[in-house]
Amino acid sequence: MMRRLIIRLLRSLRLPALIVLDTSAWLVAMLLAVALRLDDWDIVLLPSMEGSKGHIPLYGVAIVAGAAATVHILLAWLLRLHQGRSRLGGFEEIFVLATIVACVGVIIGALNLMAPQTNVPRTAPVIATVFAFVLAAWPRGLWRVLVTDAKPNRFGVVSEPVLVIGAGDGACQLVDSMLRDPKQHWRPIGFADDDRRKRHFRHRGVKVLGTIDELGRITRQHDHLDTVVVAIPSASSDLLKRVNDLATEAELQVKVLPAVADLLDDDVSYRQMRDIEPADLLGRRPVETDLDSIAGYLTNRKVLVTGAGGSIGSELCRQIARFDPAELMMLDRDESALHALMLSLYGRADLESDSVILANVREADRVHAVMRERRPDVVFHTAALKHVNILEKHPSEAVRTNVLGTLNVLEAAADIQVERFVNISTDKAADPVNVLGYTKRIAEGLTADFANDPHGIYLSVRFGNVLGTSGSVLTTFESQVSNGGPITVTDPEVTRFFMTVNEAVQLVIQAAAIGKSGEALVLDMGEPVSITDVAREFVERADEPIEVVFTGLKAGEKMHEVLFGEGEIDHRPVHPLISHVGVPAISRQKTTALNAGDDRQVRSKLVALTDGMVREVERSWV
Repeated sequence: MMRRLIIRLLRSLRLPALIVLDTSAWLVAMLLAVALRLDDWDIVLLPSMEGSKGHIPLYGVAIVAGAAATVHILLAWLLRLHQGRSRLGGFEEIFVLATIVACVGVIIGALNLMAPQTNVPRTAPVIATVFAFVLAAWPRGLWRVLVTDAKPNRFGVVSEPVLVIGAGDGACQLVDSMLRDPKQHWRPIGFADDDRRKRHFRHRGVKVLGTIDELGRITRQHDHLDTVVVAIPSASSDLLKRVNDLATEAELQVKVLPAVADLLDDDVSYRQMRDIEPADLLGRRPVETDLDSIAGYLTNRKVLVTGAGGSIGSELCRQIARFDPAELMMLDRDESALHALMLSLYGRADLESDSVILANVREADRVHAVMRERRPDVVFHTAALKHVNILEKHPSEAVRTNVLGTLNVLEAAADIQVERFVNISTDKAADPVNVLGYTKRIAEGLTADFANDPHGIYLSVRFGNVLGTSGSVLTTFESQVSNGGPITVTDPEVTRFFMTVNEAVQLVIQAAAIGKSGEALVLDMGEPVSITDVAREFVERADEPIEVVFTGLKAGEKMHEVLFGEGEIDHRPVHPLISHVGVPAISRQKTTALNAGDDRQVRSKLVALTDGMVREVERSWV
């Protein structure tokens, strides 16, 4: 109780307490400096050094120390050192304190030299400067250690011990956050890091207990430890798999921090910890983007995103907003999706905003009217039908949206002479075998056909499965597990490319900055992932036994997807994760009759048109 009263009193009297501390520091520092300089501890009341005969001139010390304290208080007031500019005892405050003390030392040293009578030895102010900094900084550091970073648990919550994987900046920020938590939900017991140079490292009393491979030993030595958190935002999937395997053997739960891109604007906090997910183990890697080139075509530009309510479109809108466009226009036919997007972007669903455009890309007149009225500079076209199985049964619908809808947007964009048009494609367009692939391949060809427009750049970006999007395999598996199983997989050998939605959109924006008109930019999706392995990961994490059932490949499904079609060459002249391939142009006249006839006839026309594109690529390759 007495301790809390003292802490509360000192906090209420922060300003006068710090002034008294710093003033006393200079007085004691000057006295010690003169005593050490003269090698004599006898004090005499003399106005100056003359006549002191080696004894400490208390009067002179008081004059110089008083001058130092006065200058210190003035500089501190100008820099708001005592008024709470920064956290007490934090790095920023200590840096400002050191700057002020150094300036004071120079000033009083010069004044002492220029005085008619030397009040203290000439080198005393230099020595006193070091002493004053130590005497002023040490109590601040002690306050932070004893009070700020170790608040007692006043809520009766039993702290859960946690081992932090990594001992870098992110890990230290995480430990700081845990120790500052008033409820002390988490109690960091140590770090585990493979860097041998950090084997003696300590932060806030938390030390490195061993390497990651020693996770089992560390667990046995600490009772009640059942959680580890990977505090390495740039951790690769290989590292996460390794930690997950070791933690599983030690019967530990694993939590992770968000990726680097998600931490750009925020400090690391224990609130950002989440359970490890299968997506974390499927190829997480850092994506380097050239912000300057991106800002060059998005900042202060009017940007339109079609299909803005979808998984890719909504993430595009969120990331584009970071680059301060003059206007961000979000177009979709689904008002509920637009409602959710506005809520995630701005914290409120203002559907009356001019940013929201309710329209269907199938309606040419409506698309042209929107383009003429809003006149965007950059267009990202993500609106599409994308589910393979349902489009196999309804190819006419796929044509209306993926082909004719794309043509509507292209023609409207060309009509107002947009600067840049980016068509979002899919790996299904490479050597297509299903309706989705055929329609997206033709959409690439239509986009290439508009590349002859001298007023703008028209290109496509092609990538594979995106984790977390609606209908993705992870979403399906999660739903099946929550329902008690079974998990269904088409074939034991089937593989797919995967990328997180954040990574995919970053590379889409980057590709649009470096792509040339008429190209298709192919994003590097990493190594293909076995769907059976993904299913087994879900089974291991399930609370109850889950069966994996193999159903066989359906019509239009491939055993293994590819990113490049026959004759396309993997050429990466600019970005290491983005390939540039040429796409044969398809004139809009060839698409006008695609939707005539029944679904079987439509599918046959799609196959014939895309086969012609493949042959053209092969001829150019030869």
